[in-house]
Amino acid sequence: MYKRILAAVDGSRGARLALDEAIKIAKASGAEIVAVFVVEHAPQLVDVGAVYMPEQGADAARVDAATAALDEARELLREHGVGGAARAIDAYGDGIAQVLARAADECEADLIVMGTHGRQGMRRMLLGSVAEALLRKAQMPVLLVRHNPATAEGEQADTL
Repeated sequence: MYKRILAAVDGSRGARLALDEAIKIAKASGAEIVAVFVVEHAPQLVDVGAVYMPEQGADAARVDAATAALDEARELLREHGVGGAARAIDAYGDGIAQVLARAADECEADLIVMGTHGRQGMRRMLLGSVAEALLRKAQMPVLLVRHNPATAEGEQADTL
């Protein structure tokens, strides 16, 4: 069925629930998982008169978040006996959805699994939806796992 699953991780509870679903699917189908953390950089003001501008790396908090999320993904894959890898990808100014779609194409994923906050109304309009953008860009099936903070800790996530 599936040979390679791309799981988007970002350290959030929703992403963890999505990774758990990806692991279940991978175990059932014998697939491997590529866990991806997209590292975004804060916007920088640039002096257009400058002759040289040193490369601006990701700030320490983003690097720490990526490291923690990817370490957790590697540990979960190992614990469940699922093959795969975990890696960070620098956004280089692209949107997260665009980076995830490109990563899925490059690793020849058969399925993308990601968490979503399930925002609605004004919050969705103002904050946008990475999940919605990815649905529009992806060339393969996308499984969205919604994290509903109102549900009890022990309950399963809603899959969309």
